[in-house]
Amino acid sequence: MSSHPVALTVASLMPRAKEELAELVAFKSVADFDQFPREESEGAARWIADALTAEGFQDVALLDTPDGTQSVYGYLPGPEGAKTVLLYAHYDVQPPLDEAAWTTPPFELTERDGRWYGRGAADCKGGVVMHLLALRALKANGGIPVHVKVIVEGSEEQGTGGLERYAEDHPELLEADTVVIGDAGNFRAGLPTVTSILRGMTLVRVRIDTLEGNLHSGQFGGAAPDALAALVRVLDSLRAEDGTTTVDGLTGDASWEGLQYDDEQFRKDAKVLDGVELIGSGTVADRIWARPAVTVLGIDCPSVANATPSVQASARALISLRVPPGTDAAEATKLLQAHLETHTPWGARVSTEQVGQGQAFRADTTSPAYRAMADAMAVAYPGQEMQYAGQGGSIPLCNTLASLYPRAEILLIGLSEPEARIHAANESVSPDELERLSVAEALFLRNYASGAS
Repeated sequence: MSSHPVALTVASLMPRAKEELAELVAFKSVADFDQFPREESEGAARWIADALTAEGFQDVALLDTPDGTQSVYGYLPGPEGAKTVLLYAHYDVQPPLDEAAWTTPPFELTERDGRWYGRGAADCKGGVVMHLLALRALKANGGIPVHVKVIVEGSEEQGTGGLERYAEDHPELLEADTVVIGDAGNFRAGLPTVTSILRGMTLVRVRIDTLEGNLHSGQFGGAAPDALAALVRVLDSLRAEDGTTTVDGLTGDASWEGLQYDDEQFRKDAKVLDGVELIGSGTVADRIWARPAVTVLGIDCPSVANATPSVQASARALISLRVPPGTDAAEATKLLQAHLETHTPWGARVSTEQVGQGQAFRADTTSPAYRAMADAMAVAYPGQEMQYAGQGGSIPLCNTLASLYPRAEILLIGLSEPEARIHAANESVSPDELERLSVAEALFLRNYASGAS
């Protein structure tokens, strides 16, 4: 670890950080109020509002967003004429899924093998604590040299878009020169990384109908058009023989120029079974960050347990299409819908419905903010150089902020490195990563304020 005064301060604050993260993790703040009590999310929001108030933030508010959840906002003024930086995290978490699969209780922060386990420890309650640590370290070492806005979202995992719509209705609220999204992660623990692209996505339901009702497969099978068989053909048309995504009119030959992802390491990270091949062509980084990728998320048809010897009259599927920067998600949706309709066999009736969409995001990595972050990370991770990686997932708020504030620089960092197992059982955070990234964020704010490069 660095001997920089800011790093020494952060190190001294880590016991308090662990206590605070334990308090935050204890809130069952899943923003699905059919499954988890609303009071749990509201309690987490109040905890964050109180923490911001204790740090001297002004205008601290619980924002009631249009999706029925709360985001927490606060403003900490800096020196006159200073730049404004917006720090983002979210306090809502994924459900714990199978609690029996957790070695220790999901909502009880537990130290084991040098990591802190608990739902949201990395994604993204740890991000809240990271922001607090960075600001406290600067306060103890000469003060905070920028105006700081903090926004902590309450429904990011649900994808219900409350904060995006709130920001669009109140565009001045989150305006900043630079935004630090604390909801990404290092490519590997110990390897400082900024996420420079996010793929966008579209969700489409497709339904195929062939008969007025199901038919006996012995009496009618062989001539009666089977809707499930037609759907299987349609879904298969979305991939080439090697598994490459093939949507008519959608190009998929871009290359990734940044950090590369070793095939064997990807197999380990993805836990691919022995003997099973990876799909697609090009490098792994090309496939998961720079090119479109289709996934069949679900199919409505009889389950094996409940199946009868019938020709199916109707079948449905939900399809996800991830789209890289440079491809408009709305245009990709039209191409996907047209493809599904064109490839439906036997004159079967087909209908498609879009049920979700988010645009891709690409950062300007030549901007002053990126130079300031590279210098900060070099101190926080001695001997390491900042890397540029992509992320296959989508953070729709990034695009909302990029469109609202086209001159703002947006950086994505965070605690969700592969060992964190976010969204899965036994999620954890590395305290070393929390410590180093808090140092990096603090020094970034200082570098950025001074214009150092």
